[in-house]
Amino acid sequence: MQLYNTLSAKEREALIEEAGKDRLTISFYKYAHLGNPGIFRNHLFLHWSALDVLGRIYVAHEGINAQLSVPADAFNGFKEHLDSISFLKDVRLNIAIEQDNKSFLKLKIKVRPKIVADGLNDASFDVTNKGVHVDAKKFNELIEDPDTLLVDMRNHYESEIGHFKNAITPDVDTFRDSLDIIEEDLADHKEDKKLVMYCTGGIRCEKASAYYKHKGFKQVYQLEGGIIEYARQVKAQNLENKFLGKNFVFDHRRSERISADVIAQCHQCGNPCDWHVNCANEACHLLFIQCPSCAKKMDNCCSQACREVHHLPWEEQKALRRGKVQSNKIFKKGRSQVLKFKK
Repeated sequence: MQLYNTLSAKEREALIEEAGKDRLTISFYKYAHLGNPGIFRNHLFLHWSALDVLGRIYVAHEGINAQLSVPADAFNGFKEHLDSISFLKDVRLNIAIEQDNKSFLKLKIKVRPKIVADGLNDASFDVTNKGVHVDAKKFNELIEDPDTLLVDMRNHYESEIGHFKNAITPDVDTFRDSLDIIEEDLADHKEDKKLVMYCTGGIRCEKASAYYKHKGFKQVYQLEGGIIEYARQVKAQNLENKFLGKNFVFDHRRSERISADVIAQCHQCGNPCDWHVNCANEACHLLFIQCPSCAKKMDNCCSQACREVHHLPWEEQKALRRGKVQSNKIFKKGRSQVLKFKK
């Protein structure tokens, strides 16, 4: 029973090009109470691998969070399988605005303690006791209400390149950082204000909506389907788009453009730019914003030091990395001291 990938990313990329078939980039999530996430993980891998589904999926006792690439001609079979799972029947699927056949190159399904890390250890907190879901039309109406507090539940590097007009954008590195900060900042408005939240696809603000209800907020709302579904509804229903810039996504595309506005700047020269890249020095791999001019000048690196390492022979680069762990830098996206114009 094969429960792991047998092809490398490069081998899979070559097969996708050779096949010449369209693929759909899809995301979905569902909070539920799962008894045995390990068995559920294996069940998904067997079925989805047979359909040539690729992606990054997390399962936990609290549910599932999935970002996927599905062959267009296998979509019906994929949907039928989802509907055969009781708690996933008719689950909302967010279809990417901009399709990319290589958005994912492996099928990775991992069992995690939680599908969204929150740092909470409160047995009385029920993540399924969520706030009110609203569609794009109702969301637009709510955020024009002077009694509404609009909060972006994403991290600093996401909101930096795109966010809704007048949104509160916490300067945080992780979701768990934002929960207590937002509660403290808005504590005086638990009774009198409407708390409206949004995120990429809905999973973070759904947990946040349940958390803030748990903490005593009386009027809690979330944008159903997040920015991805909002953009789809705005286009389909000819609604006013109140989102500025790009929506950061967690696949090889890194972002989807929602409006023509460029609200960020190159972290190296300060010119308008909203294109995220990873430093070409594999020992660094810092995620930051870099314009084409700086990319050319710096050879796609974040600093002169990384540029020098990047030009060393590959074996020397590997020797320099040997035994060094970079995990302490994982949340330093766009915050390195070498970046003059970092947020």
